[in-house]
Amino acid sequence: MPGSGAAALARALLAGALLLLLLPPPPVLPQPHRRNVTETEAQFNTTYTDWVDADLLHIYAFNHSVRRNATEGVRVSVNVLSDHKDLPVLFVVRQKEAVVSFQVPLILRGLYQRKYAYQEVSRTLCQPQTKAEVETQHFYVDVSTLSLNASYQLRVTRVENFVLQTNERFSFNATASQPQYFKYEFPEGVDSVIVKVTSAMAFPCSVISIQDILCPVYDLDNNVAFIGMYQTMTKKAAITVQKKDFPSHSFYVVVVVKTEDEACGGALPYYPLSKNASPDEPVDQHNRQKMLEVMVSPAITSEAYVSSVLFCLSIFLSFYVLTLLIACWESCRQHKRRGLLSAMDSPSLDTASLLGHSRSIPDSFLGRGYDSYGYGSFGNGSSSSTEGVTDSLGSTEVSYSYVGQEQFKRRTPSAPTRPLSIPMGERSLENVAGRPRLDSLSSVEEDDYDTLADIDYDKNVIRTKKYLCVADLARKDKRVLRKKYQIYFWNIATIAVFYALPVIQLVITYQTVVNVTGNQDICYYNFLCAHPLGNLSAFNNILSNLGYVLLGLLFLLIILQREINYNRALMRNDAHALECGIPKHFGLFYAMGTALMMEGLLSACYHVCPNYTNFQFDTSFMYMIAGLCMLKLYQKRHPDINASAYSAYACLALVIFFSVVGVVFGKGNTAFWIVFSVIHILATLLLSTQLYYMGRWKLDSGILRRILHVLYTDCVRQCSGPMYVDRMVLLVMGNIINWSLAAYGLIVRPNDFASYLLAIGICNLLLYFAFYIIMKLRSGERIKLIPLLCIISTSVVWGFALFFFFQGLSTWQKTPAESREHNRDCILLDFFDDHDIWHFLSSIAMFGSFLVLLTLDDDLDCIQRDKIYVF
Repeated sequence: MPGSGAAALARALLAGALLLLLLPPPPVLPQPHRRNVTETEAQFNTTYTDWVDADLLHIYAFNHSVRRNATEGVRVSVNVLSDHKDLPVLFVVRQKEAVVSFQVPLILRGLYQRKYAYQEVSRTLCQPQTKAEVETQHFYVDVSTLSLNASYQLRVTRVENFVLQTNERFSFNATASQPQYFKYEFPEGVDSVIVKVTSAMAFPCSVISIQDILCPVYDLDNNVAFIGMYQTMTKKAAITVQKKDFPSHSFYVVVVVKTEDEACGGALPYYPLSKNASPDEPVDQHNRQKMLEVMVSPAITSEAYVSSVLFCLSIFLSFYVLTLLIACWESCRQHKRRGLLSAMDSPSLDTASLLGHSRSIPDSFLGRGYDSYGYGSFGNGSSSSTEGVTDSLGSTEVSYSYVGQEQFKRRTPSAPTRPLSIPMGERSLENVAGRPRLDSLSSVEEDDYDTLADIDYDKNVIRTKKYLCVADLARKDKRVLRKKYQIYFWNIATIAVFYALPVIQLVITYQTVVNVTGNQDICYYNFLCAHPLGNLSAFNNILSNLGYVLLGLLFLLIILQREINYNRALMRNDAHALECGIPKHFGLFYAMGTALMMEGLLSACYHVCPNYTNFQFDTSFMYMIAGLCMLKLYQKRHPDINASAYSAYACLALVIFFSVVGVVFGKGNTAFWIVFSVIHILATLLLSTQLYYMGRWKLDSGILRRILHVLYTDCVRQCSGPMYVDRMVLLVMGNIINWSLAAYGLIVRPNDFASYLLAIGICNLLLYFAFYIIMKLRSGERIKLIPLLCIISTSVVWGFALFFFFQGLSTWQKTPAESREHNRDCILLDFFDDHDIWHFLSSIAMFGSFLVLLTLDDDLDCIQRDKIYVF
């Protein structure tokens, strides 16, 4: 059997040999390419000119001593002399704790993925920390490429003034491929600093970044926004840095020049620059160099915060003290005069004070009467030149009887006419306590009065008279009107809650985004005077709005005191309160005070992160304040026919709607400006008609026929002047101003639409107020001392306030970088800037303006309403 086993083994070997012959031969593995490596012990401040190819790797070894308490920067500069854009040269810097690599040509991308190539590149190396007193650190620069032959230059230098000193300016140059960064260490006792970077040239656009002492440092255009705080810059940049945000109590100031200027408001370059260039071919930007200057200075201390808060509180709380002193002085004087009058047993004259206290003084104490001006024309109102007109509610010459026994009684004169021009000295109180009261309605529903057919006819008779007195337009029950005007307050309080809560939530989100991302281009601060507190970036701009809230609250307290005094007088059946003076309705005053407080709150919310998307927060209640002031002026002489709260707030909501649409879509949009100008003119015409005819007209299908009829009868058949001359003068002037503003907007198309819209409201308010003052004086009325002082002082304060407002410390109509060119240093207590002073002064001026409206007609508190003219 041994023979058979050998035969089987031989067969197996033969089969294996045949199998090996049939199989394909194994692949031949390529031999690994052996790259030549050359290592050079290199020196600082030496330029190495060499070449490299695909078979060669150059390694340059450097070493330097690092001290624990001293930091020096190391900068690597390279320049590739060969033009091989498709096969760049790769430089790798290996350090103790970091590796930095970059290729040359360096390719950076701009908008729309545009490519920009740079042949010269310089990078500052991140310096690792050392715990030893002195340590020698090594780093290596590897140079390689896939090109056949690429020549280059390499130079490593130490950076002078790498550590910035406090309050010392340092100048340097930077390009897109040669960024710069420096180190700053907080000195003892300094908790926050402000880093200011300036340049004489606006472009090229650059980015300033504050980064923690970490490796790597993000110092290229495509990664500088990855970490830390940053902002774009043209000529100015400023970032406030707090020690608590940096555990090492030091940070890097990084300056990067951008590849394009579009982020700073500049124009995009043509791309590609040549007709034959490929869209993917990088563009050589040559030398985009910018010279800059940096300075780090200490910010304000915590004591400055405390002193600024106390200063702000002391200013506005002093108004509370002053108001209290005036109230006490007025009360003491009132008691003395009451004692004097009781001893003389003479009739009293009510002259309400700022808080509504009444004081009495006989007519003989005045020493003079009012000038006898007539009403209804611009000539002298002497009694010999005025025509007789029908008196509405009677006088000393006209006795009245009551017609009808129904619940709603109307007075009719038993004498037909009397001269209009009555000396104000003769407008005395005529036994008003014994006369039937006009507010004897049993129902407090306004519709009970307005829906009666005879009363509606009476409206046409009364309101279309040529000469009206306040009594003609104060025929409704006081309870009806009080309920009507209280709705103004409750509506604005409801609006304030629903408006303010989402606003607060939104601005908190804005501030959080700024703090988390570090992008300081989101908010348009005055960075040279932006003092942070907690999570707020500009606490001073928020604190300065405190005046609106405190003075608005003070105005509400003054109104409350006035209302209490007035209600007490009504309960005593005081004749002056019942039948004399301008009818007292406080609902609009409460709404004005609430609007002033909300203006302060929403202005503070806007200044948490001011930008164009939330500017309407700062202006919404300004529109409301202007509208409410005009309504209050109109209500003084037209209490029965003033607009309801619902229609008034609906119109204001429409104004705010146009404000938002104009801010978002109005910039350079011709179609929008045409539509808005047409609406503006039409609204002016409709309002003018409403005011001229005292609401006694209808907007229906027959309006055009009636307009043509009036034009034919008054202008064609006979040329007659307007029946209501004074009203016509006011409305003509108002239309001229509003048509001019509409034409200005259509032609110029200002970028700041919200301010333009606010200017329209303010111009109309000032026009109406000036008309009211002129007509008040022409009617023989006078302005008492308190309102006169308020008018003068408020005008002066408004003048100074507008001066600071127009300083323009920032503007969201431009890019953030361009806005920072308007930034300025603080001018008050090293804490408040020009805009903060505008907040201070404008809040005081608004408060003073409200006091003017409150006290303007105090001289009429002893005059019967049928002797007070309507204009």
